[in-house]
Amino acid sequence: MNFPLRYLLLILFLPGLFISCGQPARSPEVISEDFVVKDFNPTVNWKQGQTLFLDYREAINEGFVIPGKLQVEGGLFEMEFQLKNTGKEARNFSYKIYYQNESYKFPERDGIDSTKQHPNSWENFYGSWEDTGINFSETGTIAADNEFHAIKSKFRIVGNPRNEQRYFDQGKNSRWKRNPRVGNYSFMLVVTDGANIRDKRIPEQVQDIGMKSDQGFVNPYFYFLYGPGKSMKNTIVQQFPGLLKVVATPDPGAGIYFNPKAYGNEAATTKAAGCGQDPVAYNTAAFEQFIHFIDASTKMNNIPVIADILNDNYSRLDYNWTKRFYRKEELVAITPTVAPRPCETVISDPENHKITIRNPKAEFGKWRKQNVGIITRHGMTFGKYTVKCKLTELLNKNNMWNGLTNAIWLITQDQGEWNYRRDCNNNGYMANYYGGQQDQRVKNVGYSEIDFEILKTVPYCPSWVLPPAYSNGIDDRKNVQNWNVPFPEEILADDDKIMVSCTNWDMACWQPAEFQAGCYPVHYEDKTHWAHRWDKNYRALTEKTPERDDELFGSPFYYFQIDWQPDRIIWRIGPSKDKMRVVGYMDDKVTSIPNNQMLLIVTQEFHNTKWWIGSAYSQDNIPFPKVDYVGEIYELTIE
Repeated sequence: MNFPLRYLLLILFLPGLFISCGQPARSPEVISEDFVVKDFNPTVNWKQGQTLFLDYREAINEGFVIPGKLQVEGGLFEMEFQLKNTGKEARNFSYKIYYQNESYKFPERDGIDSTKQHPNSWENFYGSWEDTGINFSETGTIAADNEFHAIKSKFRIVGNPRNEQRYFDQGKNSRWKRNPRVGNYSFMLVVTDGANIRDKRIPEQVQDIGMKSDQGFVNPYFYFLYGPGKSMKNTIVQQFPGLLKVVATPDPGAGIYFNPKAYGNEAATTKAAGCGQDPVAYNTAAFEQFIHFIDASTKMNNIPVIADILNDNYSRLDYNWTKRFYRKEELVAITPTVAPRPCETVISDPENHKITIRNPKAEFGKWRKQNVGIITRHGMTFGKYTVKCKLTELLNKNNMWNGLTNAIWLITQDQGEWNYRRDCNNNGYMANYYGGQQDQRVKNVGYSEIDFEILKTVPYCPSWVLPPAYSNGIDDRKNVQNWNVPFPEEILADDDKIMVSCTNWDMACWQPAEFQAGCYPVHYEDKTHWAHRWDKNYRALTEKTPERDDELFGSPFYYFQIDWQPDRIIWRIGPSKDKMRVVGYMDDKVTSIPNNQMLLIVTQEFHNTKWWIGSAYSQDNIPFPKVDYVGEIYELTIE
């Protein structure tokens, strides 16, 4: 039959049209020696193309489950496919479902030798039935009647899908220690003749993904799509044409949990709306009150002044006067503090679905610069973390800094062995976050951190501002020009700007091919970012971008994004999610990208400016706050 070309094009176009309109995608018919497979659909009971949002209910103990119990009946995906026996007699066939996160993965094939598995491909998040002891299931006897028969099963995506012992605790599988990743999931069906199973032509390490070969775990996607399984006799491999998109949106209005161990007796008497330690808060709150570790090195000798810097006409003239003419014995020796009682400085608003954080004001005789923040309670590995918030402005109309650092950052969920990073095979990591130059080096560590830290400081690169040269002036009260010395020109050029500092704490692993110390350019797309590391043993790599304070914190809200991928980190900011710009970029050529599970933190804190060499303002000489500094977190999306 001869079709006009326009009809042929329409026939080719229609299947894609059906899929895009939400109809079930179907795999094509594939013919093997003795059977035919078609219409593989791993999510019959989930609408094709619909985003699945992680269900936070009960996830704190069991980890995330995809789908959740209240998202589909029974909390399991229903899968099915059609199979036709084209042999001469009735027989059993064997099949297995696999899934893999496609958004945050390493390639299955090695970049140099495509016949081998990529050395990091075993880290990908892939799984099958959660009982890894179920190797291949049997279809039951299929008659040789030249008819298609429906084969059905159920499965779900769970944490620790290989059932690795490193994530067990006292015999219990703590699946939350390797939670499912966000992003897109693919599905693969393998149907084979039972002889391939009985005779172990398909290796045990592929049948049971929890088993290791001599080289480690075998990624089934590599084995069946590119490895020996690709050409195995009487075997059909079907990839579902659609993807399942998974997104996390923890609700800021669902309450804040606080750890009673952090407060002792104060915890028992705490009663606050939207914040608590009761079973409801424990199970439903996606955020927890963050308790800063107060390092003794943060001690300050602060001027005894209280001021509303943002609203009063506080100027650099005031700053220079108080900096010079208070006697040493008048200064207030303090360290930053944290809230003495839980729930005092953090509020969850269920009506407006937001969290408010508050650095409380100081009073004479009750001197305090108090840090405040919240932290997520469910760890994840990789993802695009986007925070919509309005944090406290940092500069007033005179471009005077109020002393706050606004920070949005990821931190390791735990430093135990279960959460160790990938081995560093070039002299190891520095063992401890607080260790000095003589700290020992170890093969792997549990510490990881990725930061936005936004404050009034200076860029370290190019090196001419490392650090800038300030004039000390003369302590002559009679002549204002002698003590009110202007800042250097390179500092005044960014007077209305704050520094967006983007940092990866790689614990000084020397393995990246272009690891180095000092200042050097890192190129991404059409932009150059200047990276800085103090020396080869310094545990972090930082890039800085000056941005207008009025835009970031003077607007009704702003977006901050940490795009954490297996081989790179991208920092973005912008007035909306569709208008974000890159302010930092690093990849695995210059720094070790963490691959362990982390939590997200949002804080407003009083940094010791000795950490930020060359800063124009010193924390010691900035007044105590006369009013509360308030920040609001409206939305967190992880996708």
